[in-house]
Amino acid sequence: MTPADLSRTVLGAVRRAVEEGALRGPVPERVKVERSRPGGSGDYATNAALRLAREARMPAREVAEVLSGALARHPGIAGVEISGPGFLNITLAADSRHALVREVLSRGIRYGHGNGMAGEIHQYHHRPDVRAAVTADAVRRLLRAQGALVRTSCDRAEPAWAPLGATPDALGPPPVALPELRPVPVGVSADELLRRFGPDATRWALLRPAGHDRPRPDDGLLVQNEGNPLFRVRYAHARSRALLRNAADLGFTTGPAADEEGAVYEEGVDAGPADAAASALLTALGDHPAALESAARLRAPDRVARHLEATADALLGFQHTVLPTGDEKPSATHRSRLALAEAAGTVLAGGLALLGISAPEHL
Repeated sequence: MTPADLSRTVLGAVRRAVEEGALRGPVPERVKVERSRPGGSGDYATNAALRLAREARMPAREVAEVLSGALARHPGIAGVEISGPGFLNITLAADSRHALVREVLSRGIRYGHGNGMAGEIHQYHHRPDVRAAVTADAVRRLLRAQGALVRTSCDRAEPAWAPLGATPDALGPPPVALPELRPVPVGVSADELLRRFGPDATRWALLRPAGHDRPRPDDGLLVQNEGNPLFRVRYAHARSRALLRNAADLGFTTGPAADEEGAVYEEGVDAGPADAAASALLTALGDHPAALESAARLRAPDRVARHLEATADALLGFQHTVLPTGDEKPSATHRSRLALAEAAGTVLAGGLALLGISAPEHL
């Protein structure tokens, strides 16, 4: 179960409680869930009860008790605890972790796309600056991935924007004032950036810093070691694909995760290093839809880049557990680990695509 799935589950519990008369007041359009903080209980937490308490004319803790009972009956939820004035701490069932890997593999690079912004219309204008053009293109991709309709415009376009995939939908002054995308300019021409770094590294250099920070592209973008964040993300993707090829050479492929008892990505199996690495990677995959939606709503592609870095780091920490070593024979656990690695590579490829950056299978 992804955060988006869980948010819908909590929202469904609210709706049923209102329909059954257990709660009063309007049903909100969306409910926010987030990872439990270090030291907290459960996998996720939500303040939905606190938000609903005033309209329901009930103490927040009583609202939380109503929602807790409904959520605890959901097959994907192992338990719900109430803490503080009415926070709900939710622990997912092990099958939910299996289902997460299945969902990523079934949806492919569209995992994390949604319809949370369906029906919204966004129009943005930007100045004739290469960073603004690339940012507008990335924002357009992110918003469309969440179901929104988007149109970008600029007074004029430079020919060098085309190799960067940064072509506005319309040219010329808009007939009415539109919201502007105004990231801090890079201070270097598009032609110079392309000549020095090529399209992929240029886009990363312009999108990775937050919009209010000035990009400082340098030759480190081309260094092929893990000190270069772009290389690390693309290398992690390539490693996931290499693991699939290596596993095929050893005579095994990914297995049906839900049927594998003791799969390593079922948290708490042995509390060993492999289990901890798998848990970190599962967390990154589960957070991917929320990261994409947040980046779209805030028009902040840098959030996607940072999330990809975290996912790559988790995969690189997990990769050494995937294949059999020594005299080991491939087992159900290895197939499950391979499925998790494949899912991580899929998430990296999808995220890079939304930034307009390629994900090579070989580096």
